[in-house]
Amino acid sequence: MPTVNHLPKLIRFMVAAVILCSAGSASAVEKPRSRHDSLLDTYHGNVGKLDRSSSGLPFFLESLERDEGVRVNVYGIFDYPFGSVVSVLNVPANWCEIVSLHPNIKACTYKELAGAWLLTFYIGRKVYQPPEDARQVLCHYRNVDQQQGYLDITLSADAGPLGTKDHRMRFEAVPLDGGRTFVHVSYAFSDSVALRLAEKVYFATLGWGKVGFTVTGTDSNGNPVYIGGPRGAIERTAGRYYLAIQSFMNTLRYPESSRFSMRISEWYDLTSRYRKQLFELDKQDYLTFKTTEHANQVMLQRSIGTGLQ
Repeated sequence: MPTVNHLPKLIRFMVAAVILCSAGSASAVEKPRSRHDSLLDTYHGNVGKLDRSSSGLPFFLESLERDEGVRVNVYGIFDYPFGSVVSVLNVPANWCEIVSLHPNIKACTYKELAGAWLLTFYIGRKVYQPPEDARQVLCHYRNVDQQQGYLDITLSADAGPLGTKDHRMRFEAVPLDGGRTFVHVSYAFSDSVALRLAEKVYFATLGWGKVGFTVTGTDSNGNPVYIGGPRGAIERTAGRYYLAIQSFMNTLRYPESSRFSMRISEWYDLTSRYRKQLFELDKQDYLTFKTTEHANQVMLQRSIGTGLQ
């Protein structure tokens, strides 16, 4: 039987064309996996990590270092139905209550402009600061995708402190059996020369010994050694935001008048499970600072609502 190489050129061309067209048809039929399916795949592939969480909370964290910065992914399970998670996190105002639990967020306000939502973060030190002493970062809230069984929300800022840019926090969720929800929180930004110089000073002084969640090895006693430096810092930030969302959900069962005080206490207690990574302030100091800062936030939001800003 003659081989393809012995066929006339025209026939060889036709054979090649059939092969290429067949491959193209297969590719067209083979649809790319949806974000919903990819997130479910991540859940099924990491059930063991969720079950073995040393803190008792079903969540785990991964990070990736790139040329322009670090990207962190936090995955976990909320013991709340998917519909409840959607109804809460689909409200831009709730995100201000969530992010302001972070010690460095002194206040957060929201407003609607031309059909889009703009959040203003007031970023400062971990101790108390009035909003006028903090740096303002403008953040865009966007519901990227909401459908049956999938939610995708992003908070993005073009510019941040110290010349950083492209700040992006993403929240995804899919329903699980038993009235639970699997969630994914990612955080990333592009760093700058100014930030890298500041980090050198910080990690050589005040930030010395601060670590993240990624285990890089073990010490002479067999204890885990955790990632430090900028990557550890971004992991801590992402972990704090994830636990802030968890705290917000956990305190919705309380009367509205007592939710804030319960929320800041809940957030502190959850982060205390990761004392090596997340401890910064004594509880009473944190509660005192946040109570005053929240009062400032309420006043700022009222001024926006009355058109004073």
